[in-house]
Order: sequence, then structure tokens, then C-alpha cells
Amino acid sequence: MYDVIIIGAGVSGAATARELSRYQAKICVIEKEEDVCCGTSKANSAIVHAGYDAVTGSLKAKLNVRGNEMMEGLSKELDFPFKKCGSLVLCLDKEDYPNLEALYERGVANGVKEMRILDREEVLAMEPNVTDKVYAALYAPTAGIVCPFGLNIALAENAYVNGVEFRFHTQVEDIKKTEEGYTLYTSKGTFKTKCVVNAAGVYADRLHNMVSEEKMEIIPRRGDYCLLDKSAGNHVGMTIFALPSKLGKGILVSPTVHGNLLIGPTAVDVEDKEGTNTTREGLEQVIEKAGMNVRDIPMRQVITSFAGLRAHTEADDFIIGEAEDAAGFIDCAGIESPGIASCPAIGEMTARIVRDKMGLKEKEDFVCTRKGILNPETLDKEERNALIKENPAYGNIICRCEMITEGEIIDAIRRPLGAKSLDGVKRRTRAGMGRCQSGFCSPRTMEILARECGTDMFDITKSGGKSHIVVGTNKDTL
Repeated sequence: MYDVIIIGAGVSGAATARELSRYQAKICVIEKEEDVCCGTSKANSAIVHAGYDAVTGSLKAKLNVRGNEMMEGLSKELDFPFKKCGSLVLCLDKEDYPNLEALYERGVANGVKEMRILDREEVLAMEPNVTDKVYAALYAPTAGIVCPFGLNIALAENAYVNGVEFRFHTQVEDIKKTEEGYTLYTSKGTFKTKCVVNAAGVYADRLHNMVSEEKMEIIPRRGDYCLLDKSAGNHVGMTIFALPSKLGKGILVSPTVHGNLLIGPTAVDVEDKEGTNTTREGLEQVIEKAGMNVRDIPMRQVITSFAGLRAHTEADDFIIGEAEDAAGFIDCAGIESPGIASCPAIGEMTARIVRDKMGLKEKEDFVCTRKGILNPETLDKEERNALIKENPAYGNIICRCEMITEGEIIDAIRRPLGAKSLDGVKRRTRAGMGRCQSGFCSPRTMEILARECGTDMFDITKSGGKSHIVVGTNKDTL
């Protein structure tokens, strides 16, 4: 019997787990994939929005501003990449200027600080590659960019260190109310708990509807992206938005914390909750609309494209709270943009609801800090030489594009909730995320995984399940 089971190990589930790990409780996170950060949290814009876009008074507005305020301090506590680079919302036509002013006024009402409207000359002085057609822009210096993998993994590792259990490859198939709470029927057996937190992303509606007569519908909204090489990373210095529409914030152009350039996303409602395929039409739309706001984007430097799904609801707001007719079942659903920016506050709010309902008491030994994987590139020459002398694995470059060493990959595998697949290593170290997209380093990474996990390369997968890399050969004959 658990006190709390959290379903879903994305940023919302991990943030909630980390906050709940402050209290004396038996907590478990159940995740259907092989690792944390395998759904919406791994494929998004990685923007820490300032908070001017959401409707005043909505949960999106409140938690966005609060999450933005928390992010920098959290990045220092948990050691993940974050940069406060600022953002611009472009107005390209004088006729649209009232809409820009309305966005500014909404930001003021939401509590966003330091915003101001810039004229054309000020915008071009800040961002020379913005289109010459710009008329004005809303400047929000509190906006930032983050590594979504680093954020999600840091939250989960810290929760784990503080006693939270994690069960992977465990899909919830049914939920039944009991006198003591709930029984979860999963692909790995049954679990009993007093309280459930439903943080299952695009699947949150299916879980909610198992226990509640008040039905929920999550609409998967696909977004296509293009990622450009680091040689294009300085094309803009801050996140560039178009004026928002009813489908969202439109196509953005943004630097990433690792020095790449990101453009996207589209916004296409789909039925398939696993429909993360890119489309030619979607990518063409990304390229065309990005070019309307930022000129001379070096599209020949695209190194990959991808798509993610947002968990959209008709209410167009986060759904956080206890289901009215299912006591002890806490929804944390409809978490779309600005979900990454809001996640520290989402975790804070959801954990507070659980704490107050269950009367949880704080621990005296909560560990609030976590140290990430050591990157030798951050050391000076003497420190790096000393590290390599002590551990030669840090002198063996595995990923040449990102200059990732064997020592970093070993750390990624051995640390709490360590990597078990190529994608798990990639999310933790960036090995395979560079220009060649793992064309060179994947065999060596597989060798290290096999060695460290005590298996052979035939069992190594790209992302868990049946995604094996080496197939079609009888290994017993080799």
C-alpha cells in the first residue's frame, strides 16, 4: 500500500514527486515507457515563457508566472541548464499594434515584470536578423530557455534520492476505487494506494474517465520542429514569437541552451496519442512562417526534425485538482504550453493538494540539491588534466560532435535512475545529438551500455521496448 502513486514521469509528474518527497510518505511513480521524459516533456520548445499570453486569472497564467520566478533558483539547486535570454513578440503591421498593446496589458495583469514595447529601431538594434517589416515588439526580459531533458531528469533524480520509487515499463490498464483508496491494474501487476496523481499527459483523460462520471477529453495537438546546427545558434539571441492566435503562440525562432537554433512548432489536432510523426506539410509551414519573422535563417544547417504532442483541452487551461466524484484522485492534466515554464509551480500546487488532503508531515532530512553529470569542457586545462589522470575515461571522446566522453556516459548509466538505452544516454549527456545525429558514436555508446548493464549489444535498444538496434542476426552463431 502506497500513500501516493503518481502516474507519469514527465515534468509534471516528476515535479510533483520531487515536491512530495519533502514529506513523510510512501510514494511511487509509475511510467509506461522505459525512462523519465519520454512523452510531451522530451519534444517541445524548451521555452520558459514570461507569462503574458495566458488569460488573466487562469491556472496557466498564475502557474506560468510563478514557475518562471522559480526556475532560476531551481536550476541552481538541481544543476540543469537554464538561461534567461528574454523574448520578443513581433508586430509586423500597424493595424495589429492594438493586439500587441493588449498582450502587454495582459502581462501586466498577470504579474509579469520588466516588460516594455519596443519600436522598430529598438527591435532591430537588439536582433539584427529580425525581418525588416517589423513595426514594434513586446520585449519580456524574464523569459528564458531550458534543457527540458535536464529539468525532467533532475527533478526525478532528486525525488528518487529522497525516497520516491520509480516503476518503468509499467502501463496502467485499469483503476478501481476501494475503501482504502485505489487499486491500479497494470502490465506489471497490481498496486494499491491511498491517493492517485494523474500526470499522464495525453493519456490523462483515459485514466480520469476510469474513475469519474465527469468525463475529460484530451486532444493531442502535434507540433513539428526543425533543429539547426550550432553554427546557426547565434542567428538570434532571444526567443522570437509572432503575435499569438487561437491555436497558440505560432512559429517561434529560438536559441537553445546548448547553442543550437530551434524553429517551430505547428499546431495540428490529431487523434493518435502516439502520432509524433513529422509531415512534409508541417515542416514546410515551419520554414515558411519562421522566415516571415526572422530573415536569412540558414536552413541548410538543419540537422534533424521532430514532432511532439501537446495535451490540449477544450477548456484551454490546466486541470489541477481532485476529481469531484473520485475522492483522492488528483488530476494534473491538460498540461500544454506553458507547461515547461509552469512545471515547478505545477508540482508545488499538486503536492500541496495531496499534502493537505492526507495531512502529510515534513521530513527533517530532505535533500534539496542534486549535482548533474560532470562535463570536462567546463573545467580549465589543469583541472581537466587532473580529472583524466584520476579517471582516464574522461579523456576518451565518444561523441565527436558534442565532445562527450566515456566518463560522462558511464556516469549517465550509473547515476540514480540511470540510462538504459541510447536515447537515455542521449538525453543525459547529448551523445548523439550533434551534427551527425549519432552516426559515429552509437556503436561505441552501445558497447559501453552493454558493458555497464551486464548484457550484450543485441539487447541494447534505442528507446526501450522492441526498439533494438541490432536485429535479424542469430547472436548465438557469432
